[in-house]
Amino acid sequence: MNTSLASKIDLLIDRAALFKAARTFFADRGVLEVDCPALSQAAPIDLHIDIMEVAVTPDQTGYLHSSPEYRMKRLLAQEIGDIYQMSHVFRKSEIGPLHNPEFTMVEWYRLNFSFEEMIQETLAFIRLFLGDLPTTQLTYAKSFEQYLQIDITQATPADLLALAQTHSLDLPSSSTTWDKDTLLQLLMGFLIEPHLGQNELFVLAYFPASQAALSKTISQGNTSVACRFEIYFRGIELANGYHELTDAKEQRLRLEASNAARKSAGKPELKMDEHFITALEQGLPDCCGVAVGFDRLMLLRHGKANLKDVLPFTWNEA
Repeated sequence: MNTSLASKIDLLIDRAALFKAARTFFADRGVLEVDCPALSQAAPIDLHIDIMEVAVTPDQTGYLHSSPEYRMKRLLAQEIGDIYQMSHVFRKSEIGPLHNPEFTMVEWYRLNFSFEEMIQETLAFIRLFLGDLPTTQLTYAKSFEQYLQIDITQATPADLLALAQTHSLDLPSSSTTWDKDTLLQLLMGFLIEPHLGQNELFVLAYFPASQAALSKTISQGNTSVACRFEIYFRGIELANGYHELTDAKEQRLRLEASNAARKSAGKPELKMDEHFITALEQGLPDCCGVAVGFDRLMLLRHGKANLKDVLPFTWNEA
């Protein structure tokens, strides 16, 4: 037997046990498992996620999903009720200690759930893997005040760029043309995220409305924010959740804007998933949803630093 694989056998047995525990978690809550296809005729449109293409026939291109979200929402629109899916998902050019181009995602949707209820259920799921850790929760804006002493509701792109330079971040010359959102994500990724959840689960909630993606937005004071949360442990992002957007017109506009951003960044524009938009037009029930990285949970559960230690084979070994 291969020595490196033999050393992982006990861990892989535990991985199977956690698949079982996850299914029990949802069964106990009356959430139905579904199995939507990984291959589709249209791709999710996101500036920061690149999709793998597949030649289905000589004249037809398919796309491997980066998330089962669009298909799951089509089922929700058919009144299937609360659902979850555990599946392999695919993202181009994501290779590293915490990234593999193929990985396991657990995604679920709860009808008539509040945003806070979704956060609490996601924390309960994560504790299956990591134990009964305490929790801290901050808004996105408050995290900037706490870690970088800046009010992002008032800050200009020039202010954010100056802050990045003060912290000696290695920036390209083009950074002087970056918009506020790009600079916020830079500061979050390099200066805030590494500190989140060192000895606890950390919930980052209510993102800027410009980072809403597929979530609803609400007003907090004079500021519009997205009903979106992420959960971290030891600086590693584990979950991304939304109070889901149900407005088909607004969703189309956001996807068109994402395609325009891709074009500006020199990336190919992607085909709009009209089946998904039609489902929203028919009526997506009020719901919250979240996606959780199963492999990263296993990595943290076993105190590892590289996904190769918790997967049977990574891309470099496959």
